[in-house]
Amino acid sequence: MSAIALFLPEIKPEDRPRVGGKGFALAVMAREGLRVPPALCITPDAYLEFVTATGVRETILLELARKSFEDMRWEEIWDTALRIRNAFLQAPFPEALRARLAPPLEAMFLGKPVAVRSSAPGEDSATTSFAGLHESFIHVRGTESILEHIRLVWASLWSDRALLYRRELGLDVEKSTMAVVVQEMISGERSGVAFGRNPLDPSQAVIEAVYGLNQAMVDGTVQPDRWILRRDTGEVISHHAARREKTLVYAQGGVRLEILAPELRERPPLESSEIGEVFGLTGKGETIFGTPQDMEWTYKGSLLFTLQSRPITTGPSDPGDTRRWYLSLHRSFENLKGLRRKIEDELLLQMEKEAREMAGIALAGLSDLELAGEVERRLQTGKKWDDQYKEFCIPFAHGMRLFGQVYNDRLKPENPFEFLDLLGHADMISVRRNRLLESLVRRIRKDPRLAESLKSGRRERMPPGFLKALESFLAEFGDQTWSKVRFDQDPKALFTLLLNMARRQSSHKGSAKRKQKSLEKKFFSRFGEGEKEFASELLDLGRASYRLRDDDNIYLGRIQAQIVAAVEEGKKRLRRQGRSFPSQAKEEDVARALRDPRFVFKKGASWGKKPEKEEAGIRGRQMVGQPASSGIASGRARVILRPEDLFAFQPGEVLVCDAIEPNMTFVVPLAAGIVERRGGMLIHGAIIAREYGIPCVTGIPDATSLIPNGTPVTVDGFLGIVIIGETTHPGK
Repeated sequence: MSAIALFLPEIKPEDRPRVGGKGFALAVMAREGLRVPPALCITPDAYLEFVTATGVRETILLELARKSFEDMRWEEIWDTALRIRNAFLQAPFPEALRARLAPPLEAMFLGKPVAVRSSAPGEDSATTSFAGLHESFIHVRGTESILEHIRLVWASLWSDRALLYRRELGLDVEKSTMAVVVQEMISGERSGVAFGRNPLDPSQAVIEAVYGLNQAMVDGTVQPDRWILRRDTGEVISHHAARREKTLVYAQGGVRLEILAPELRERPPLESSEIGEVFGLTGKGETIFGTPQDMEWTYKGSLLFTLQSRPITTGPSDPGDTRRWYLSLHRSFENLKGLRRKIEDELLLQMEKEAREMAGIALAGLSDLELAGEVERRLQTGKKWDDQYKEFCIPFAHGMRLFGQVYNDRLKPENPFEFLDLLGHADMISVRRNRLLESLVRRIRKDPRLAESLKSGRRERMPPGFLKALESFLAEFGDQTWSKVRFDQDPKALFTLLLNMARRQSSHKGSAKRKQKSLEKKFFSRFGEGEKEFASELLDLGRASYRLRDDDNIYLGRIQAQIVAAVEEGKKRLRRQGRSFPSQAKEEDVARALRDPRFVFKKGASWGKKPEKEEAGIRGRQMVGQPASSGIASGRARVILRPEDLFAFQPGEVLVCDAIEPNMTFVVPLAAGIVERRGGMLIHGAIIAREYGIPCVTGIPDATSLIPNGTPVTVDGFLGIVIIGETTHPGK
């Protein structure tokens, strides 16, 4: 039987496939005399024994066969990876495997904190870098904890990041394996990375350094000092000093970000002699491996330790490849806290202010030239906020994913999405808006004459109390828009919605608060006294991320509403002038037409043209997607292709759409169920469906073209199945 664990001195050249690139590099550096922390390499044999003995291999096969990756969005890939990760967590650790791994772990690391790192065979390459696709953990202590983190590293072979690069990695359930490096932690006072060759200039080398541990530098929480050196001599060409304010240090149960001591803030982390020593390390690495290295290091006192080394990537990157951006969405706890402050204390307030200022401009009083300029200014404002949303708001959505991962690691629930019950029922703007709508609806149910006044649109016949409540609603939410429809500019559509809501007594109460309190108690019970503050902060962060996932789109929608208002004013003037334009004319073309009477619009496709697939006769009776909100419901499909489809929504229908946006969710309380093409457990449709306890299935490809409008549909939110046509389903 081959060894299941190898100490660094035992690793031979032929063992490279068995210990991975990271483990092999450590062994080579140790043999060549570099100061490397003691480490133990767990070979892929252990991974294979685990997935075979526990049946996890079959679970992976099932998960990867659920849906074609070509039809999956990034959120769906994350959901798939989470379910696989939970399968690893749920499986009992095989006793025979534990008995073989525990002795070498205890012999080397008894009582010592360690890092548990991935060492996949293709993780470090001179042509393509796959660093960061798999998990690594620091400050792990005790044999049981080490074993638990080894299984998490194994699970990360199938992480969302790895699945994005499945082709390049050659991921194959039958062939892919994972080695693990368990390495003694060095509590360095100064840490960093060194590039033997600057990726931007081959004549240079680069050193980056921070006080404390370098994990905070890697995720961007702490900015490093940076030195650029001549590669041939080591002469310092430039030094960029960072704002030295924080440092990452070891703490009970992990690491903690602390304020940097005042005496260190004005002093670079490295002295000139140490810069030379670190530069010398890069030369040794290049000599050993025959190619420039990206090396991670730390100083403990005056001793320089090499923590890991990998080749510097030289392969070209494809600017059209969005996967790098997806990888950047994974953020640390500290980074997410900073994003939350930026969003709540700055971005949302500024968005609200700018939307209010635009709303205060009397568009009708502007000349055509002035209106053209206003349209262009608003389009620029919209572009600015779209960029800010992408830079800050989208990454902050990782807050609820981070919470879910920690929740599952600590509690190991049977349902990997149980954590969502702990995040829900937040005071989201869309839910608050729907409550105000419901308060108006209650007045209508009690007063038949009010219902008649709404049908005729006669405001003068409506009771003063209702009109006051209606104006209050419009003052807060009237500017919200979906496509070109606004509540405050189309009262007939709003009155129709209120009448439809009045016909249906809401039965969707959502999950009971008692369940949430019970889960909260269970969550906190898994943390020691020294970790309670972290657990509380993490839960608060997860809830904020869950809430803002919806709210930030509402704020962005208010900016969009003001763009729509200016463009619609421009179109109204063009119509008065007798000028023709396509129904979906580009906004910038409307501005051009206002400036230039000779401007001619290019004709484009009409909005909401039905896809040809609807006529193709390829509809199936049963469609499989992802269960996003539990329950079973039946009703006639209301396929949303254009604004009037949404405002014509009838109580008890099944909402079928491409994607639910927060500004569309006012009809959700009317729905019996929801079917959405866009997939994922954390998209807007899934979030709002869970808030109302409505069955929801997401990730149904071509849902709006394959499900005929008006057809009976059954939505099974337990299994993720949508059945088209009449059914004898017990949930009917």
